[in-house]
Amino acid sequence: MAWVPVESAVEELMPRLLPVEPCDLTECFDPSVPPRTPQEYLRRVQLEAAQCPDVVVAQIDPKKLKRRQTVNVSLSGCQPAPEGYSPTLQWQQQQVAQFSAIRQSVNKHRSHWKSQQLDSNVIMPKSEDEDGWKKFCLGERLCSEGIVGPATNESPGIDYVQIGFPPLLSIVSRMNQATVTSVLEYLSNWFGERDFTPELGRWLYALLACLEKPLLPEAHSLIRQLARRCSEVRLLVDSKDDERVPALNLLICLVSRYFDQRDLADEPS
Repeated sequence: MAWVPVESAVEELMPRLLPVEPCDLTECFDPSVPPRTPQEYLRRVQLEAAQCPDVVVAQIDPKKLKRRQTVNVSLSGCQPAPEGYSPTLQWQQQQVAQFSAIRQSVNKHRSHWKSQQLDSNVIMPKSEDEDGWKKFCLGERLCSEGIVGPATNESPGIDYVQIGFPPLLSIVSRMNQATVTSVLEYLSNWFGERDFTPELGRWLYALLACLEKPLLPEAHSLIRQLARRCSEVRLLVDSKDDERVPALNLLICLVSRYFDQRDLADEPS
């Protein structure tokens, strides 16, 4: 097999668009100044091309690609509700109508609430700070223990750092869609290994109210995951009168009927 120079192989794979012969220029040619003639311009292009490496390796930060991976959407449905746990169709329709009105109100008044001054103790985490958002929404006490402990009265007033900040309009109006999706993912991950709590329910409802349609693939996958988890937790509830049942039903209802994931909808009781 005959040896082929590297330069020849490159030119064979990437032929020149226009053949350009080496330019004979005077010794006074200075490549650092703008070209004055076509020959100087072509010579400068040749010199710059000669300085380019044959192989370039991109320096990629894996952290920046963490949230840009291919999303695989599971088509599996929710666990059927135990007998007597499933809401009526009328109830589901009422919840969807109310939710739609809330979304319209949030969008209409977003600029107003975004301009409101936050209290000095409200420090919103950065979008990529998963632990920070879990503590911000659910409180350090719940995140550190993983269970709801008894409230303490050691100091007067409400310690939101311990119990979590509520999803006030002045807070959620400052969250762009990337942050809304990120926080929804963080809380869904937390919920995937723990029980349902009122603090979690309030934030999930608020984030869904801020989630724009049409859904991005990642958001589509997240809300389906959320609905399935709600149906799994509902199976573990001993009584249909438990306060978690209507909250779990509500989230399943919104995902399935408002965001058009009809295969996840509860069959009316």
